[in-house]
Amino acid sequence: MIAKIGIAAALLWATAASAETRLTVFISSQQRPDVMRHAFDKFELANPGIKIAIQSGGTTSELQAAYLNTVMSAKDPTLDIFLLDIVRPAQFAAAQWTVPLNDQVGDVATLLKSYLPAYADADTVDGKLVALPAFADTMFLYYRKDLLAKYNREVPKTWTELAATARIIQQGENNPDLQGVSFQAAAIEGTVCTFLLPYWSAGKNLVSDGKLTWDRDAALNSFAMWTGLVKSGVAPRNVAEIATETTRKDFQAGKAAFSVLWSYGWQLFQGADSAVKDKVGVAVLPSTDGGQPVSCIGGWQWGVSAYSAHKEDAIKLVRFMSSTETSKQLAIEGSLMPVFPSLYQDPDVLKAVPWYAYALPVVTAAKSRPVTARYNEVSDIIRTQTNAVLAGSITAGDAATQMEARLRRVLK
Repeated sequence: MIAKIGIAAALLWATAASAETRLTVFISSQQRPDVMRHAFDKFELANPGIKIAIQSGGTTSELQAAYLNTVMSAKDPTLDIFLLDIVRPAQFAAAQWTVPLNDQVGDVATLLKSYLPAYADADTVDGKLVALPAFADTMFLYYRKDLLAKYNREVPKTWTELAATARIIQQGENNPDLQGVSFQAAAIEGTVCTFLLPYWSAGKNLVSDGKLTWDRDAALNSFAMWTGLVKSGVAPRNVAEIATETTRKDFQAGKAAFSVLWSYGWQLFQGADSAVKDKVGVAVLPSTDGGQPVSCIGGWQWGVSAYSAHKEDAIKLVRFMSSTETSKQLAIEGSLMPVFPSLYQDPDVLKAVPWYAYALPVVTAAKSRPVTARYNEVSDIIRTQTNAVLAGSITAGDAATQMEARLRRVLK
């Protein structure tokens, strides 16, 4: 009898286990999988028949996109959900790699009004909702509060002011390893933003209604501003080799007075192993002389694979992960910026991340890189030419000419 009961129990357990749905979610190791896990655990408690596995990889937007391109091209059904950089939803929708969500979310227009406008726009392609916002991001200016106080300097409002302040600090500290400012100029996605920041600050747009709106003077001025920082010694001479994590690590190690970096740096700068703990301030990025302050918007979106064998459950999870409650949890536990404007005034969020109190105007006004199904080509053109100029392998004039010609072929 005992043996029969044991066999019956085993059969029931096996039946329950086989009925369990397993969802696999792909996120980067840089996107706080530990914090995501906490949110997934909550979802599992509310949905006992679903288990969530994290697949992690790709420390940059490019590496993540390359991996996902391979998986989706193979029509692999083992991946159910993935995080997409804000520049990717249009590409994935064009390839029919994501599940349109219109029929699953009810009133799309009302839903999208609750999010920051940039993310609502990025996730809607040809009237179809192809992804849902996960967390926001934008570039900020990080600065050493202690060094500005020591030399009685204000937070710079323009790049000219930043260069002057950085030189004063460098000369006063007499430390040859201290960079004035660290920014990205390696041939990576962040360097697209590096080129666009001065271009936008001058009041120019690169793309309008899908068409190139090129301004050669603005492009040349962008190159001149960044190369000027290198020539003056404010930025390091090997800036063409600097990627996002290089900037983060250098600033965290106390090797830079200023840095241009995404919001994820804040929590890491406050860690026990940080040389700049409690010494960091955050501000709006400077403007060009006579220009307007502007930032480059980033952020990540939840997409459901068109080849998932569990689309209904995957959509349910994505809706949970894109909710106000989860956005608040990600902000408090991981300093991942909310996609809901209302959370930037939430007392619990501000207690955990006080500088969010002034972040909303920045992230609301930040500009988006071109939204196009051919973004990979656009990105490659901008970052490789910018990298070449800062590496000294091409003149700014030749780079501007090549960039314009190639962009016109892509953005017809």
